[in-house]
Amino acid sequence: MCELIFLMFFCTIMGKGKNKSEKFAEFDSFENTYDYHSETKGKWASIFGNTNPIVLELACGKGDYAIGLAKMNPDINYIGVDIKGNRLWKGAKICTEEGIQNVRFLRIEIDKLFEYFAKDEVFEMWITFPDPQPQKERKRLSSGRFLNVYRQVMPTTGIMNIKTDSDLFYESSLEQIAEDNLTLLENISDVYGTIPVPEFLQIQTFYEAIWLKMGKKIMYVKFVLGDVLSRETKKPKEING
Repeated sequence: MCELIFLMFFCTIMGKGKNKSEKFAEFDSFENTYDYHSETKGKWASIFGNTNPIVLELACGKGDYAIGLAKMNPDINYIGVDIKGNRLWKGAKICTEEGIQNVRFLRIEIDKLFEYFAKDEVFEMWITFPDPQPQKERKRLSSGRFLNVYRQVMPTTGIMNIKTDSDLFYESSLEQIAEDNLTLLENISDVYGTIPVPEFLQIQTFYEAIWLKMGKKIMYVKFVLGDVLSRETKKPKEING
């Protein structure tokens, strides 16, 4: 099985197709894409052409989850956020070819969200299969540092969703929720052990499909962002040799 998974991954990375520069050029040409040059703060209703709620998928990669949710909920607007333009290109291309109108893609660093969204402009967020950052707690997308960033663009009633295969990310997220005394709405330690699996949790990202074939459990957490100021882990000081 491991050999099969490696082959799938290798073919995906090394397979024929457009190179990065070609993808970046096409990404910039799509009408559903934006980047750090774009002036979007407070303008998303105008961009979408409606006042429907806005939901973000953070570190979205190809935007598998944003696209899946958008198909289920045509009256909600979704934005996939990632710094890797060659990954966002795939999702933008899919939405363009399939005529999916309620998805946009934004290529920025996540800790700069407040520069591209106004306060309360975002209704809900998804964090799907992020890097658990085992050595760098402050870089985890559910750390106190990032929760404080999210509060700059969401109301206190904003909803956070986490879907992960990482025990570390799952457990540290629950610890952060407990530390901040936030309202925990759902906590599922084995998504696919749930009968029936909720439809919105049946959406699978590229990497989720790989983890499932490897026999890994998928975990899900949903909580209210709240109005507290989370404790932030300080950046370690560099030691000059």
